[in-house]
Amino acid sequence: MQEPQQLRIFKFGGASVKDAAAIRNLVHITQTYGQPGPLVVVVSAMGKTTNALEEIFQLAHSGQEYTAQLTALRNFHLQVAAELGTTDEATGTPALAELLEQLQDRLATLQPGDFDKQYDQVVSFGELLATRIVARAMQAQWLDCRTLIRTDHTWREGRVAWPATERLLTSILPERLAHGPVVTQGFLGGTSSGQTTTLGREGSDYTAAILAYCLGAASVTIWKDVAGLLNADPKIFADTVRYPEISYQETIEMAYYGASVIHPKTIKPLAVKQIPLLVKSFVDPAAEGTVIHDCRHGLLVPALIRKTGQCLVSFESKDLTFISEENLEVIFGALAQVRLKIHLMQNSAISFSVCTDFSAYRLEKLLGVLREQFTIHYNTGLELYTIKNYDAASIRRLTEGRELLLEQRTRQTFQFVCRGGENEWIK
Repeated sequence: MQEPQQLRIFKFGGASVKDAAAIRNLVHITQTYGQPGPLVVVVSAMGKTTNALEEIFQLAHSGQEYTAQLTALRNFHLQVAAELGTTDEATGTPALAELLEQLQDRLATLQPGDFDKQYDQVVSFGELLATRIVARAMQAQWLDCRTLIRTDHTWREGRVAWPATERLLTSILPERLAHGPVVTQGFLGGTSSGQTTTLGREGSDYTAAILAYCLGAASVTIWKDVAGLLNADPKIFADTVRYPEISYQETIEMAYYGASVIHPKTIKPLAVKQIPLLVKSFVDPAAEGTVIHDCRHGLLVPALIRKTGQCLVSFESKDLTFISEENLEVIFGALAQVRLKIHLMQNSAISFSVCTDFSAYRLEKLLGVLREQFTIHYNTGLELYTIKNYDAASIRRLTEGRELLLEQRTRQTFQFVCRGGENEWIK
């Protein structure tokens, strides 16, 4: 008796579904490398759709005109559907048009306040639209993951309710997969009351890991526009190196520090069940790529990571007393309250500094909470560089000619904050 084929999860990001040609390539990859056996395809919003929806939401939420931007978004998706030949009633244009109408209605009824909650209800349409188009192009089943990936009410970074999610997925997916491939959304979840949540920016990788963990998948493959997991972003750094294989632990640390290939939460669910993660190129799908799994390796080439749009915030005691544990407790509590994540921190006798992603909205809330207790200074428009497994040459390469506002070194990691130069090519 033949053994049943094991489930695989393929995840395609925005660049791999940016237009009709890219979606045709996706279909080719799933047909060539996704068979035999059951396959779940996790899809992100197309191209820069999430950025466009964020702009539209910001305009709508602040009461400004957004009609031109919404029309462009609508026309883009309908045009891609038309180029793929999925425009007749039998293949789903009504479903696509219905989603676009729902988006328009949602924007028209936005209310002041609840910024993060309303963000999730609007920006989530990017994945819903993309998966409708991809599912039709693949002639695959469309699945709304918001009904299966159960989260709490932490808007914009929903925390997964694992037992409920596993129960829902295992009760629905195996039967659906018996009838062919399934296409679903990355980045999205849902509450028990049926409200949409998102899992954090670039969270589609995490969706693939959730599905793999709950369904016991044989592997997860993330299809990117690069040759595998590289030691640096080739759009920023020259002479990048591909890691043929790398451990879960090393990858978690690289993702935590801001490596753009993998979402930080992706690795843990896979590591728990020893599910390998493959990073492969949709440009050259036959190439080897990278395998992330439980392995041992020697000294790695230094990983070079840059995070832009950073803010350095310094807190000083107003009466020149030392920054104590009680002060730190207050500061950490306020940062958690306004949901600003610390990427780097350092303290001296009378000051404490943190580097975070810059958000004018969240920074203003932080100042409102803490300005009575501390003197607060901040700089914006900064960059945070991290060198994992550093050596003298890599430190010299990144710091030369830069004014370092803050630096920190541990046994394996060197980090520094400097003024921004986002368009710079680093040789």
